[in-house]
Amino acid sequence: MSDIEKLVDTAESGTGVSRRAILQFFGIVGASTALGSAVTACAGPQSSGTTSGGGGSGTGGKLSIVLNRNLVSLDNKLNQYDAAVTVQRAVREALTRIGSDLKPQLVLAEKFELTSPTVWTVKLRGDIQYSDKSPVTVEDVETALKLYFQVKAGYVASQFPEQPTFAKVDDKTFTLTTKKPVVTLDSLMSNILITPANANKAEELREGIGSGPFTVASADSGTGTYRLVRNDNYWGEKALLDEVNVSYQEEEGARVIAITSGQADVIDTITPESATALKKKNDIELVQEPGTRLIHLFYNFRKPAGHPLTNPKVREALSYAVDHESLISSLMNGLVSSAEGVVPKTLSGFAKTGGYTFDPAKAKSMLAAEGVSNLKLTFIWEEAEFAGAARVMEALVGMLGDVGVKVTLKEIPKGGDINTWRRGEAGDWDVLGNGYGNQTGLAITNLQGQYAGTAAKEKTRDTYHGFVFPDVTTLLDQASSEPDAGKRDALLKQAQDKIWALWPAMWAWTPDNVLAKRKRVTTLELSPTNSYELSKVKVSG
Repeated sequence: MSDIEKLVDTAESGTGVSRRAILQFFGIVGASTALGSAVTACAGPQSSGTTSGGGGSGTGGKLSIVLNRNLVSLDNKLNQYDAAVTVQRAVREALTRIGSDLKPQLVLAEKFELTSPTVWTVKLRGDIQYSDKSPVTVEDVETALKLYFQVKAGYVASQFPEQPTFAKVDDKTFTLTTKKPVVTLDSLMSNILITPANANKAEELREGIGSGPFTVASADSGTGTYRLVRNDNYWGEKALLDEVNVSYQEEEGARVIAITSGQADVIDTITPESATALKKKNDIELVQEPGTRLIHLFYNFRKPAGHPLTNPKVREALSYAVDHESLISSLMNGLVSSAEGVVPKTLSGFAKTGGYTFDPAKAKSMLAAEGVSNLKLTFIWEEAEFAGAARVMEALVGMLGDVGVKVTLKEIPKGGDINTWRRGEAGDWDVLGNGYGNQTGLAITNLQGQYAGTAAKEKTRDTYHGFVFPDVTTLLDQASSEPDAGKRDALLKQAQDKIWALWPAMWAWTPDNVLAKRKRVTTLELSPTNSYELSKVKVSG
């Protein structure tokens, strides 16, 4: 029986487990695994007379969700890790959303149409309102869009090729105009959450109302604890649950104990060892779907001239030191797939550009040919950025050591200053272990956000870690403006080939979306974007 299975059995027996025991467990694990066009589907919520019933009828009741990261805000201007989307969009909605087929669907918009090559015409639904019964207005949308572009290092804004110009037509209609065609604007706007204009700010909001099926009854962003209740003034189909309690727990062992003991109904971000243990529990189910999240060991492209990492041949050489197959089988239990390009293959517009190969002899030979010896690298990552992060990083120390590279590890605490490190303002580093979520289903979203850097953006440190290559940016700008899907994909293929040749990452992979739920939780449909519609979840007891 594994250590985590012992913890699971201890939890089920009702025996208390201390924080010290959990930390000791992780110490054991760490030591033992340090081995080597128009939106065509009008699928927005419809009016309904659904009412709350007893738990046995599948409506009403309470749900407890334990996340692995602190949900510091129900806003997404700066950060949007995948699991947070479920909670954020239960409170605040956008004009569109991305469905399980990774295509845009209408929500607050009644119409979202490309009426000329550079103009989208949008009409709001006539029945939408906030939880206080005030109407959602054109001015609210205008303010929201403007403020997303005003925040420093905005995550969502970086995915837009340019900021659309907003023009009001009437009380329900407006246009979004761009200098060049942006044919994916209906998908991109799914990430712009709408809140009343007079309460919105150019920052992550810690309070305020939304138009979603739940309202916030209480919140403590410091501890990541929220209590959501059904919005009985919701303009669409009412939520089936009465209440949702959201919290977070850093240690995975504690999250596993929470679900096996019945204190939690749903937990996310599960390591392979936990998944194996939980599969054996009769009252727990694992939900697993191919994901759209890219995780990579990304190089720092802000290194000074002459530094070894400015040489693409050195970056390529280091990739041959990574035994990714062993990492996948030993530490990830086959729940991830090694990247075959620079974005996840689940995305529309993905182009296969190559694969990662483990060949330490080639790594040594290439480094020697480039005159590189005694190379020292610093790896940084944020705690819980991906499942089993610390163990993966520890294994990489040995792998790089085998080719003569010394690695120093620096873990940034969750809720710490990872953004200042990423911007190069907190200190120097060489490789970042980082996840990049995708909420549009489109490869162009990742490509634009990560690889379309410009000199102007780099002046404000708003590029993706200094990645600025004008020929790549030009191709991506052309692709984002191309209305013909075939021609657009051809441009994206050219861009992805050029990016791959630059070796931006030492290794990259895409994890499956995996969460665990108690069997009393039904109708939870996990999408490829690692989120689900909270309003449609039922509990049976």
